[in-house]
Amino acid sequence: MSGLREVAAPFVVPGPSGVAVRTRLKGLTAEDERVLGLVGDHLASIASRDLKARCAAGLDHDGEQWAQRKRVLTGESSSRWAGSITKATHDQWALARRGRLAHIHSLQAGIATISHRLSLPLGEKGARHAPGGYRSRREWHAKSRRLQVLEDRLKAARADWQAGVVRVVRGGKRLLNSRHHLDTAGLTEEQWRTRWKAERRFLQADGESGKRYGNETVRVTPGGEVSIKLPAPLAHLANAPHGRYVLAATVSFAHRGEQWADRITTNRAVAYRIHEDTVRGRWYLTASWTIPPVQTLPLEAARARGLIGVDTNADHLAAWRLDRHGNPVAQPCRFGYDLSGTAEHRDAQVRHALIRLLHWARRHGLAIAVEDLDFAAEKTREKHGGRKRFRKLISGMPMARLRARLVSMAAELGIPVIAVDPAYTSRWGAQHWQKPLTTTTRKATRHDAAAVAIGRRALGHPIRRRTAPPPHDQSDRVGHRTVQARPGTPGREGHRLRIPGPRTRSVGAGRGANAVDQNAQHRPGRSAEHESSQQDSLPLSL
Repeated sequence: MSGLREVAAPFVVPGPSGVAVRTRLKGLTAEDERVLGLVGDHLASIASRDLKARCAAGLDHDGEQWAQRKRVLTGESSSRWAGSITKATHDQWALARRGRLAHIHSLQAGIATISHRLSLPLGEKGARHAPGGYRSRREWHAKSRRLQVLEDRLKAARADWQAGVVRVVRGGKRLLNSRHHLDTAGLTEEQWRTRWKAERRFLQADGESGKRYGNETVRVTPGGEVSIKLPAPLAHLANAPHGRYVLAATVSFAHRGEQWADRITTNRAVAYRIHEDTVRGRWYLTASWTIPPVQTLPLEAARARGLIGVDTNADHLAAWRLDRHGNPVAQPCRFGYDLSGTAEHRDAQVRHALIRLLHWARRHGLAIAVEDLDFAAEKTREKHGGRKRFRKLISGMPMARLRARLVSMAAELGIPVIAVDPAYTSRWGAQHWQKPLTTTTRKATRHDAAAVAIGRRALGHPIRRRTAPPPHDQSDRVGHRTVQARPGTPGREGHRLRIPGPRTRSVGAGRGANAVDQNAQHRPGRSAEHESSQQDSLPLSL
């Protein structure tokens, strides 16, 4: 087993730190949409300039510069709008910074893989944990050129990292690039421009505890009335006192509506974001707030009644229920989903599969065990070579979204989620469990076996089915043979010595003398050597 990496211990996943709910702004008038567009575009221009200033500051940025930026923005909007913009700018810069570091790690992994393969002779086969040499001289030459490209990219990325340089596109890099491929994107120039403006708008406000309904900038009353504090240059558009604009639409939250109402009635902080869906022609309001950390259930308590092991795949969740001893119970379950189509469709498919899984776990009062998967370093073309289908497969698995939704939904139902190390679960599960779980009426798949392996690891049991017992537990105090003797072994059919002990205390003397004598026990098919070799003669008179 040398060369296998150390398996991390399972742990109970902590609950979410915040929640977000969304509802549609129905009944907006044309004037409402015009005002929302003007406010969003005005704040977007301010946010773009602030992001430019923050990126230019780089690593030299400090709290005093942050305060200075906020003072500059306050005159063009308001103090609270300026606070929301600067905070969003800081978060966006930090996200880009983390993305740059991840890019550096990806380049380093690709360079290490190519360098290793270039050092091997052509056509050399790879080992289990290391790739082999390239197949041809042509491929070797192409990869040597790619190595130089990756090294140049790594050098530039490291220079940017050390200087604190980040590159951010407000509105999204993908949408920006689609401007040059409108036919492929299925958009006209006007449609693209409308979507670009909508994505770049800034209409989000942080909450503030102690203020009326938890937010002074975007205020939502218990009755569903939505009002916005207009920036100073647009104060002439107000239709309510104190420079506010009240929308004609009223809102209500179908999901977590009671929690939201409890917060605003006690003036606790609630953040809001207004955005437009240009494809559907709708406006939405998203409310979010932080929640106190949920008390995590101890690992032993989560294991007490058993659990459900879940194996995540590209098109389904394979689950199997295990008791607390690690034995599979009843039949496996499969919860399928389709990840093709739009992002909204994929998100709905994931939610539907998780809902069915969680309802099954709640009916039996069990915890859920999942793999702590992270494909951030597994999607590179250098790691998997020409296996394009496999790279596409793992790239299409929404692990981050699925994990976040599972933890959030499970916390609402009070179901513990145990994360385990994903190392070797599929391989060892198929090796030790796929064949034993297959019957005449059930064909266990590799994914079902992996679900059992995940569940056993979460319970603290080894994945393999059974280990050999210690010698003193193998009958008669080490006297019993654990393997069958070979045919040529002298005395292999002889009697086994009777050793007095708990198992032979009630056996009388001499009762085991003929233990292997089939004739003495009157068994059918007795050995031929005990029969007479002469045949009795029959009387001729008969």
